[in-house]
Amino acid sequence: MQPSSRTLAPIVVLIPTLKPPHKTLLFHQICVLVLTFLAYASFHASRKPPSIVKSVLGPNVQSNFTESRSSSTRVSFDSNGTDSGWEPFDGPQGTHRLGELDLAFLGSYAVGMYFAGHIGDRIDLRLFLVFGMMGSGLLTIVFGLGYWLDVHLLGYFVGVQIACGLFQSIGWPCVVAVVGNWFGKAKRGLIMGVWTSHTSVGNIIGSVVASGVLEYGWGWSFVLPGILVILIGVLIFLSLVVAPEDLGFESPGEEFEMNVGAADVETSEKPESEEAGLLHTSNVKDVGSSDAIGFLEAWRLPGVAPFAFCLFFSKLVAYTFLYWLPFYIRHTAVAGVHLTHKTAGILSTVFDIGGVLGGILAGFISDKIEARAVTSIGFLFLSMPALVLYRTYGSISMLANVSLMFVSGMLVNGPYSLITTAVAADLGTQSMVKGNSRALATVTAIIDAVFLIRLARTEIKEKLSERKWFAYGIVAQ
Repeated sequence: MQPSSRTLAPIVVLIPTLKPPHKTLLFHQICVLVLTFLAYASFHASRKPPSIVKSVLGPNVQSNFTESRSSSTRVSFDSNGTDSGWEPFDGPQGTHRLGELDLAFLGSYAVGMYFAGHIGDRIDLRLFLVFGMMGSGLLTIVFGLGYWLDVHLLGYFVGVQIACGLFQSIGWPCVVAVVGNWFGKAKRGLIMGVWTSHTSVGNIIGSVVASGVLEYGWGWSFVLPGILVILIGVLIFLSLVVAPEDLGFESPGEEFEMNVGAADVETSEKPESEEAGLLHTSNVKDVGSSDAIGFLEAWRLPGVAPFAFCLFFSKLVAYTFLYWLPFYIRHTAVAGVHLTHKTAGILSTVFDIGGVLGGILAGFISDKIEARAVTSIGFLFLSMPALVLYRTYGSISMLANVSLMFVSGMLVNGPYSLITTAVAADLGTQSMVKGNSRALATVTAIIDAVFLIRLARTEIKEKLSERKWFAYGIVAQ
């Protein structure tokens, strides 16, 4: 159970007909899926603007070649015909400093994930999630205000990114824990495969919004996504119910746990599944269902460390695309034509559209074959040739670029989505913790943060040139 101090959502309190028996468990499960989907999609929408404005802030490509450019796009040029950018990102070290912004965000995000998951297991998840959304939205707006305030201090942008990373780290452990409270293990892969498309949907929304208003000034690319996060945060505060017990329903996780004995009898003569073997151990202590799991105890749970490092390789590529794909497209001629800032940003959404299908497909396959690890490894291996093909042939034509980007997004985001949702929920509610859903946020935070610390360290080392950009993806896979 969650802490007794947890409060019920105001809308549920004000409208008694939303409580049972007027509304069924299925109705509230759908509401939880929709609300958490919107919450994390808004988080990702507010993360996308930095990648969209990179090509505007930093020094851009030479203008002495064929280029598709909108006359209304506000881009200034120096005497040599090069985009002048925005100080302090406009000099020879411009892209390096843009990478330092990513370092600031991802470093604080990774550190915050450890603490956020630990705290989320112990306090009201609804209020904690809303706190993270409000802070993220305000700081995203503050970053954009640098445009109108004519801020050119690197420290200002770095400081905002550090603070924003801490607030953003609250989102993922909270939404995964809430969904884990409402759903049992059956069809978890498919359900969470569909649900986890919020990441790609958020990226798409963020890309379209940020690219659409870029011509009016890059500050708007941050202000609008920031406002979106705040509005969704208000909706979450008013509507989200953290656990079925709050409305008098029986927890699906506890029901699954109570049926484990019968299931074991029925399947005692069947071969052990992949997950049964993976999660089996005699060295980990059982954790009571009413106690939040400790940080070291979470690391000792079987399967947590291997899947955490597996996610590192998958998410390394996904986040490289998240932060640098529009920049790469802007600097790479497609069929001999260099695209505008706006077009490059919108075109990058193809990767996320493929990611939606990849997450659903990975979840469906893992449910069918009952093998999360095999599914993840299969997608990772297939993504290697896909990335090579995109790097080699993506510039031949727009059709080739779009097709190969879609396939790459599907294969890269498949295991990423599967591990951060279904696998994390499986590990956080396995028999070793007796269905303890309060372990969910801690386990999820650990799995996610391992990757982010490693990626943040790579950002400071060197600028991402075109060939290095793809080398990260290929080597990671």
